[in-house]
Amino acid sequence: MHTTPAAVLYRRLFVYLKNYLTLFLLAVLSMVVVAATMPLFARLMQPLIDEGFVAKNMAMMQWLPWAIVGLFVVRGVFNFINEYASSHISGHLVQTIRQELYAKLLRLPGNYFVRHSSGRVMSRIMNDAGQIADAGFNVITVIAKDGVSVVALLVYLLYLDWQLTLITLVALPAIGFCVRVLSRRLRHLSSQSQQFNGEMTQSLHESINGSRVIKIYGGQAHEQARFSRVAADVRRNGVRQTAVSAASSGITLLMVAAALSLILYFAAQRAQQSGFSAGDFMSFLTAMIMMFDPIKRITGVIQSLQRGLAAAQSVFDFLDEAEEPADGTLPLSEPVGDIVFDNLIHRYPDAERNSLNGVSFTVPAGKVYALVGASGCGKTTLVNMLPRFFDPDSGSIRIGGLDIRQTDIAALREKMALVSQDVVLFNGTIASNIAYGAQSGASEAEIIAAAQAANAWEFIQALPQGLHTPIGENGMKLSGGQRQRIAIARALLKNAPILILDEATSALDNESERLVQAALEKLMAQRTTIVIAHRLSTVENADCIVVMHEGRVVEQGTHAELLAANGRYADLRRFQAA
Repeated sequence: MHTTPAAVLYRRLFVYLKNYLTLFLLAVLSMVVVAATMPLFARLMQPLIDEGFVAKNMAMMQWLPWAIVGLFVVRGVFNFINEYASSHISGHLVQTIRQELYAKLLRLPGNYFVRHSSGRVMSRIMNDAGQIADAGFNVITVIAKDGVSVVALLVYLLYLDWQLTLITLVALPAIGFCVRVLSRRLRHLSSQSQQFNGEMTQSLHESINGSRVIKIYGGQAHEQARFSRVAADVRRNGVRQTAVSAASSGITLLMVAAALSLILYFAAQRAQQSGFSAGDFMSFLTAMIMMFDPIKRITGVIQSLQRGLAAAQSVFDFLDEAEEPADGTLPLSEPVGDIVFDNLIHRYPDAERNSLNGVSFTVPAGKVYALVGASGCGKTTLVNMLPRFFDPDSGSIRIGGLDIRQTDIAALREKMALVSQDVVLFNGTIASNIAYGAQSGASEAEIIAAAQAANAWEFIQALPQGLHTPIGENGMKLSGGQRQRIAIARALLKNAPILILDEATSALDNESERLVQAALEKLMAQRTTIVIAHRLSTVENADCIVVMHEGRVVEQGTHAELLAANGRYADLRRFQAA
């Protein structure tokens, strides 16, 4: 795997930050102010020792504790500004990158998903995009806040002299109350975060599994808008969680600072009574400063930086992937003409043999052609080339005499409808699944007509909310036959002149198959149809049956002609009848 130089990755990340440059500068300025409070605090120790312990100047000691409180108020305010601004920028950065990754996902060619697992793609969008913030913000934050660890200093200060720890009890009840109230709010926001992340994962999972349906029905804009809404919810929730956490830290820090000011005051009182020497007090401060551990901090920054850079490289590699070809600009003829498959050759990446070996045949307009053959003979590969989910290595496909690589890919898919064995339904209502993508503006009357033609209206009417009944993820609330008829209704509503049926009646019971087959016959009427069939009995009435074997066309003809030829088709027929 190649490694992109860190400077290159940071230059690409800076492009995203340019839109938030003012807020970014405010965050940096706030970090500088927070970091400056540490040496200022150390500076205040000098008059404390000289005037309070040595010169016994009580006038100095009356305002010095208030100065310390004021210093920590400034620190708390600017720390909140820094945390909120950084979270706002990083949240928008992550949201923007996630939306770009998702848009890229919808434009990738089909063979990308052959070469990459869906889990890795999901990880890039869900996890890697979030880790990029580590590369951009953690290093700056740590450097600007170098040496700052106020709470640790206070803890060590109290540990060194247990008698002074009693003073902290004054602040503990108030701190506990604030933490309790803010923790409830944070827990609620965390629950919301889990819900939003679940919705995002679900949307992403559906889009990967349903990529073909999204593309062929023109659903890219709809899915992009849906994902953007969920991504915005996740971003807003993250900013709110950070705001609550920052408020909790600021309030706690202020109260600890008040306790610290009391500690210093009473320590000076003890010094006047010879109960606490100047040397002891200097040791107190020196030990407090020495507890700071820069090596561990720097090591942690390096780890975060490397994780962020690795995530950035993963994200940018994905964004740089080749997209679906957009070289064609010509429209298809009206009406759509014959489909010609001309000497198609194709091999999947890392495959040992070709999936297609010189496939050639013609599908006349308005005819029904069936593709049959054993599993792995190339049927699905062939029909996936028709809507250009991927292109052949050589050869061409022409529709009406025009090479489909010369056509506009969106216009090409507009002319096609797909009904497959693996029905893809989305987590919505029955109506939204029938009127999907480019057909989302269809009227309810048009949706009902499509459902009636698909033999789906009877069971839809029996559902609690009819067309507006939620069907669950991928239609889990419906039976296999019902899901198949919803897919047929979707294709009927699209009313495309070219129809692809990919084993649409397999794995159904007899009654469901009868209803689905009747709906398919209505769907195929006056359309150019290519059917992939496993059960040969379902394609006996096709105008032509194309028999494939090991990526080649070995026979073609009508059912009767192929039986009379007593070749490969007849063998398949006898095998299924046995």
